[in-house]
Amino acid sequence: MADTTDIKNGQVIKIDGQLWTIIDFQHVKPGKGGAFVRTKMRNVMSGKVLDKTYNAGTKIELATVDRRDYQYLYQDGEDYVFMNLEDYDQLTVSGATVGDAAGFLLENQELTIAMYDGSPLYLELPASVILEITYTEPGLQGDRSSAGTKPATLETGKEIQVPLFVEQNTKVKVDTRTGDYLGRVN
Repeated sequence: MADTTDIKNGQVIKIDGQLWTIIDFQHVKPGKGGAFVRTKMRNVMSGKVLDKTYNAGTKIELATVDRRDYQYLYQDGEDYVFMNLEDYDQLTVSGATVGDAAGFLLENQELTIAMYDGSPLYLELPASVILEITYTEPGLQGDRSSAGTKPATLETGKEIQVPLFVEQNTKVKVDTRTGDYLGRVN
């Protein structure tokens, strides 16, 4: 057990048997009355965001989340297989746990997997990845109806919006948090 003065961004706490990650917090000391802590947290499993206020000194239960480095090996049906970079053990993670991160996974890519009580909670990808565009329509100079972007399919199968000048077989940098195009890579 800890109290609200120990809260930090990225920390995982347990509320009513569910795990919540602290997105943002703020210690508030009003001129009148007792201090309190405003928190914004995300449910680890469902992704639901919650705003919660605690009185200063309130006891909270911290969850010990183990983050380890893994390497993505291959997809096995609906599941994904990763290898621990320390002891080379293989870990199979369900497609539901991988979620949207699957659109940015390439074989041999390194990432971090957060574990709680031996079961994987979520994947932490690098902020951006470099992927190749396998298919996109040729961009026409006069076509500006879509604000100068067009759909493109990446080598992982994920579709993103790219500027009209980007061609097929071009390597691009993609933001893994939003799926946005960040630029071409030589």
